[in-house]
Amino acid sequence: MIRTTVSDDVAGWLDVLGPLTFYLVVWGLVFVGTAFFVGVFIPFLTGDGLLFGAGIVAGTTDRIDIWVLAIGVGIAAVAGDQVAFLLGRRYGRPYLSSRKGRWVQATVVRTERFYDLFGWWSVVIGRYMPWARVFVPVIAGVAGMPYLRFLTANIFGAVSWGMLITVLGYFAASDPSVRPIAYVVAAVVIAASVVAGIRAWRQDRAGRAPTGA
Repeated sequence: MIRTTVSDDVAGWLDVLGPLTFYLVVWGLVFVGTAFFVGVFIPFLTGDGLLFGAGIVAGTTDRIDIWVLAIGVGIAAVAGDQVAFLLGRRYGRPYLSSRKGRWVQATVVRTERFYDLFGWWSVVIGRYMPWARVFVPVIAGVAGMPYLRFLTANIFGAVSWGMLITVLGYFAASDPSVRPIAYVVAAVVIAASVVAGIRAWRQDRAGRAPTGA
């Protein structure tokens, strides 16, 4: 399913745009996905599907260098979160409140609880959870998380998420001998993000139960 949908769509970009613009579009989507809340509206085009599909494209053509692509993704992911963090720190809670929509505000509340539960790790784990990926950096800024503490979590999360999923897509397409392993690792990553979300939800419920919240 991934190969016949995501990779086909992203491969179409390469045919139309050419290699250089392909790099820039993938990196740009990763950047704006968290820097400017674009991931709220088009999570599929700024998250795991984009990265895995771009990696698959790199594995099926010599026009795209996987390491240029993956390193660029990591840098774009770090930069996007840094912008979101600084916006949250600069403009505070009113910046979050300006995001209109019931679903968006409910997600903000849920992400604040997630951040309270996991702290530093919320920035890392949140990379693998579409709703948390967009809001955790801003909320970390609003909450006054120390800059260097956020930066270390941001780099660790961006590299482990962005580069890992992109390279997994590459190996899933380019090397039949490791293709099953790549898909298994990708499945483990996705499963881990689901487990982290369930754990956060259960801990949140447990924490609120004594107060009747």
